[in-house]
Formats: sequence, C-alpha cells, structure tokens
Amino acid sequence: MVTDDKINQMARVAKAGEEPRSILALAAAAYGARPVDESTVPTGFDPLAAALFESIVEGAFLVASADGVFDAQEREVFERVVTLSCGGTVPPKHVEMLVSDLSDQLAEDGLDRRIAAIGETLQRHEQAVEVLRIAALIAHVSDDVSDVERAVLEKLASACNLGDGAVDSALDDVRAALAP
Repeated sequence: MVTDDKINQMARVAKAGEEPRSILALAAAAYGARPVDESTVPTGFDPLAAALFESIVEGAFLVASADGVFDAQEREVFERVVTLSCGGTVPPKHVEMLVSDLSDQLAEDGLDRRIAAIGETLQRHEQAVEVLRIAALIAHVSDDVSDVERAVLEKLASACNLGDGAVDSALDDVRAALAP
C-alpha cells in the first residue's frame, strides 16, 4: 500500500530537478495552459512543451504498467503523483484524461512503438534525462525496481540516446533523493 506520505515525497522529488524549476514543472505549466475543446489558443501556449510533458508522463506510465497490470489503485496513485508533481498547473481531470489516452495508445501501438515515439519527441539531452528520471522515480513507488520495470527503463534510455549507465545513474539519483 502506498501511503500519502510516500506520494507526497515522490511528488517533491519529481518537482525538484537540477534546475531551479524542473523540466517537468515547466512542461506541466505549458500543458496546463493548452486549449481544451474548441477554445482559442492562448498567447504563449507552447505545443512542443506540452508534447514534452506528455512524453515525460508517458515514460513514467510505461514503467508503471510494465508488469502488464495497471489496476485502479495503481492508476490512482500514478495520477496523484503526476498531479502533485505538477504543482497544480495541470488539473487532476486533465491528468486522468491523459492517462486514459496513454492507456489506449499502449494497447493500440504496443510498448516498443510507444517508447520509440517518446524518443522521437525529445529534442535535447536534458529532456531525455528528465523522462528517464521521472520514469525511474515511478519505478520506485513499490520501493523496489522489478526486472520488467528495469527493462522498460533500459529501452527508454536507448530510445532517448542516453548511453550506457544512464539507467543506473537515474536509479541512483532517485534512491538518493528518496533517502530519509
């Protein structure tokens, strides 16, 4: 059982990148500003940043669902971690809709195609590192990274051109950040 304290701790770690404001926080702000339905696009909306947010969340989603089970409880925990990590810039309903879309895309395209799509979206090394960092964080929800989760992290690192040792580095960073 994942406690509220664990969820809040994970959200704090997700928000705390190496920069003063993490890539996740900045991309979430853009995603939260995206138009919904038929509304007019607001000034300053950045579709590339919104796509980056979706890629970050998708990488984490793929790890969360790596074992083939993503039940209601896991989904609720995942959505809460994402919502809290965004600092309120993305409403819970939008996160819920995004997770539904990601679930549909995974079922339709399969894991390897979704991982390739993430790699194709990213434009900078720092973005790839952030995708892997957040995915590694989600792998730690259960306090232990399973072999299948690690395999998904390795595929993500490869698709993002992050080289050898990237997964170990991301997991070590997450362990250090989550340490009491």
